[in-house]
Amino acid sequence: MQNHRLDRQAIGTALCALAGVALLPWYAIEDGFWSLRWLLQGFSLEAQSAPALFLWLRGANLWLLPVGLIALCALVIAWRRPAAETLGRALTVLGVAGIAYLLTQGFLFGLRGWTVGWINDWLGESSQRQFGMGYGALVAGVSFLFLVTRGLALRGMVAGDSFVAGSLGLVIALTLLFIGLPVVQMLILPFKAEGGGWSLLPFFARLTDAKIWRLSCLSSSAGCGVAWNTLALGITVGLLSTLLGLAFALVLTRTGARFRGVIKSLSLLPIITPPFVIGLSIILLFGLSGNVTQFVAAQLGLEPTRWVYGFTGVLIAQLLSFTPIAFLVLIGVVEAISPSLEEAAQTLRAGAWETFRSVTWPLMRPGLANAFLLGFIESMADFGNPLVLGGNFNVLSTEIFFSVVGAQNDQAQAAVLAVILLTFTIGAFYLQQTWLGRRSYTSVSGKGDGGMHPPLPRRIAIPVAVITTVWALFTVVVYLMIVYGSFVKLWGRDNTLTLKHYITGFSLSYGEFGLQWSGSAWNSFWTTLQIASISAPLTAAIGLITAWLLTRQQFHGKRMFEFGTMLSFAIPGTVIGVSYIIAFNVPPIELTGTAAILVICFVFRNMPVGVRSGIASLSQIDKSLDEASLTLGAGSWTTFRRVTLPLIRPAILSALVYSFVRSMTAISAVIFLVSAKHDMATSYIIGRVENNEYGVAIAYSTVLIVVMLAAIGLFQWMVGRRRLGRRGMSQDSSMIAGGA
Repeated sequence: MQNHRLDRQAIGTALCALAGVALLPWYAIEDGFWSLRWLLQGFSLEAQSAPALFLWLRGANLWLLPVGLIALCALVIAWRRPAAETLGRALTVLGVAGIAYLLTQGFLFGLRGWTVGWINDWLGESSQRQFGMGYGALVAGVSFLFLVTRGLALRGMVAGDSFVAGSLGLVIALTLLFIGLPVVQMLILPFKAEGGGWSLLPFFARLTDAKIWRLSCLSSSAGCGVAWNTLALGITVGLLSTLLGLAFALVLTRTGARFRGVIKSLSLLPIITPPFVIGLSIILLFGLSGNVTQFVAAQLGLEPTRWVYGFTGVLIAQLLSFTPIAFLVLIGVVEAISPSLEEAAQTLRAGAWETFRSVTWPLMRPGLANAFLLGFIESMADFGNPLVLGGNFNVLSTEIFFSVVGAQNDQAQAAVLAVILLTFTIGAFYLQQTWLGRRSYTSVSGKGDGGMHPPLPRRIAIPVAVITTVWALFTVVVYLMIVYGSFVKLWGRDNTLTLKHYITGFSLSYGEFGLQWSGSAWNSFWTTLQIASISAPLTAAIGLITAWLLTRQQFHGKRMFEFGTMLSFAIPGTVIGVSYIIAFNVPPIELTGTAAILVICFVFRNMPVGVRSGIASLSQIDKSLDEASLTLGAGSWTTFRRVTLPLIRPAILSALVYSFVRSMTAISAVIFLVSAKHDMATSYIIGRVENNEYGVAIAYSTVLIVVMLAAIGLFQWMVGRRRLGRRGMSQDSSMIAGGA
């Protein structure tokens, strides 16, 4: 047994678990980890910032002792160098035991002692209490998880690849903890009876409410139920945003149109706009007193109407908001289609239209399907635009919002509406998978490709050019109104130009203590920038690793795993915010009021975009490239880093850009999770809108737009561009960035 190699990974992981027990504060500390005050307080008898080891030494929290013993057993067994199969079995058992015990003791013992009544009756009330888990518990828990994945790899799981096993285990654990747990906590509410206990009757009573399912709009002027309104809007937005995104992608990659850089920037502007601003601009243009409405009414002698409030207005606002998402997904997909396939069709005497219809269009199916799915889900989860422009057109997201924060405060009703929304999403996901089928869409292989894309057929090039030009001009008008509104004294009434709104939010002063950030918006601005900068790379990393696992690895439960990663995106942010409060407001995971809960919410709320974009890109890259690297002796991590990542740079940039700007502009979940210490830009903007300070809100939004444009340029420079070695690509390949 002594002749076997020393397993450095197992030993290192066990040592990390012991470090979490002996060196790091076991419970969460108010001052923050990086203040390092816990180093001074850790030896104090009164300190709750002590490591678990010091708590045991003074006779406190002895129920934590098994955690250290399990980690010590793993270290001893790994040091004895048993056979790989024996070590794998031992690490798996010990890792599972460590995780199970860590969670069990955390949920059974809380701020007031035992959390389960019968245990309290059996053992009596405890004078000790347990706070939320801190960095020590985090390191120990993650170490136990990697002991499990290392053990499974030693036993032959995923071909014995520790990197693949560890990545899969980490993503599954994070998904279960930060998506599964909050969603389950929220979804069990509808089955809770008013007098206590559980029953199916409350659920079915809420589910069959006529307000949700009525079809009176088919026979009268009355509106349909919120479920049908949401479904109709989601399908329409999904289809139109996909077509618009495809039009922009074709113009930028397949035509020699001038000002392509300008068109690209205009197509992406809406995604970096804070909530409500596009809606307010549309009202200023097309509302009852809007400039366009008044001009058309005067020219045609018509009475101005409120036509923009309802389905039409929400549709316009959502298309402005969500078309860039489709564009981010599709531009990399369109560019990656191999020109040699199109040239082969033309060699066989196929015309431009026939080549596009029979070769190009089928190869774009993964991108089209993913773009539609994202547009559909975004439309159903959006509540900012329906709130501003919906009028009497109610959708599920706004109904959920008012169920939570309205006078009724019925969280169970909100959960029922969330179940309906989730059902629609499952249906869309299933239809997407059915449409794609099991066909192969590989177009980037290990072979050299020196072809050039053929020009678009005229029957496509002309409509695409017209559509993108009109949409770009419309976007320019909308944003000119936004910028103009930030400089006028009272938007829509007093058009005197002024810098008052910018001074109110972003003024600087110099006093006794030097330069001071005296503007009212600075606190939320710096907090938002910090949170977004942390969450963006984490979102991209987790999303793209997940996409790589789904497209390159085979394991049981893959479909369920893929659906689980989409859950947080399918459920409205209002529900996510409330479910996070329910799940993470008390030990063992106590995060409310901290910056961590904002980062976690953004990461797992925005992760599906990285997943879908990564899947779309990886579906076109031949697996033989990975296999060649592995055959030459590179490990999975090296192959992923040096082969896969350079080829999916458009997906990387899409994930970075989308997660950053969404973290800067998110509202639905953030409004429940912000605190006095960690205020966010969108929360500040809403406060100004509620106080009728529209100028300050729009000025702040304008500053955020400028900051996000600069950040996008920085991301594009950091990620670089993908090189596929094709003729004529030296200038245009920079536009792959798909997300700039």
